[in-house]
Amino acid sequence: MASPLVSVIIPTFNRADWLAESIGSVLGQTYPHIELIVVDDGSTDHTRDVVQAFGAALTYMHGINRGVSAARNRGVAASQGTLVAFLDSDDVWQPGKVAAQVALFQQQPGVEVCYTDEIWIRHGVRVNPKQIHQKHTGWLFEPSLPRCMISPSSIMLRRALWNRLGGFDERLPACEDYDLWLRMTVRVPVTLIPEPLIVKRGGHADQLSRSTPLLNQYRITALDKLLRTALTMPQRRAVLSMLIRKCSIVAQGAAKRQHTDRAAVYSAKAQQYRCHLAGVGGTLVDMA
Repeated sequence: MASPLVSVIIPTFNRADWLAESIGSVLGQTYPHIELIVVDDGSTDHTRDVVQAFGAALTYMHGINRGVSAARNRGVAASQGTLVAFLDSDDVWQPGKVAAQVALFQQQPGVEVCYTDEIWIRHGVRVNPKQIHQKHTGWLFEPSLPRCMISPSSIMLRRALWNRLGGFDERLPACEDYDLWLRMTVRVPVTLIPEPLIVKRGGHADQLSRSTPLLNQYRITALDKLLRTALTMPQRRAVLSMLIRKCSIVAQGAAKRQHTDRAAVYSAKAQQYRCHLAGVGGTLVDMA
């Protein structure tokens, strides 16, 4: 694979104040064969002006607000590269990020997807990720069940794998990355490049994981979808164990806030999953 074209998709919505730095970090990569597509998901700020200042260095797509999943999927559909990468519009890349990932694909033709370590910035200050956020390499399905292990801004995958996965689920307003990575990691191993080659900037009010309520609800949806796919028996038991835990967390939180109907619904779901787990000969698996 000699100098493959890498398609980079930046979805954005009302992040004009962050976007220029993100775009600049892509255009400043040491690897030259990059196609950059910015998908504006219906922004009402001055995002268009920011993007157009870069001229012909990128492709700009604008549409109605349909969510980040639709924006990413639209960008990939319009792209041409044999390798696909994503960058959230509040994150930035280190200059050697793409080169390192392309080199890995060239050196290891059997690898279908890789990701990198990351630097965390919160409210403008660098912070150390907790132990539970430590990155791993190889088969990541079960480690990915409790939480999203892979940052979209860090991943690069072959287009053939993307096509098999079918893209992000546009029905999910959040946790769409958690959903896709689970569908991916149950199929293929993921190779980690241990260098911190992305900078994740968080803590701001419009960060999706902060501004979207009920995240566990969408994780439960993603996990439940997996039960209708081909899983090994240990994988099925692990998914059921995680569903029980997440439904119990939602039920307890709803009860604490005196949302009795919601608490009852998720308590019943947890019990249904307990029955399912018992039916496949499993016991609750401890996953932090």
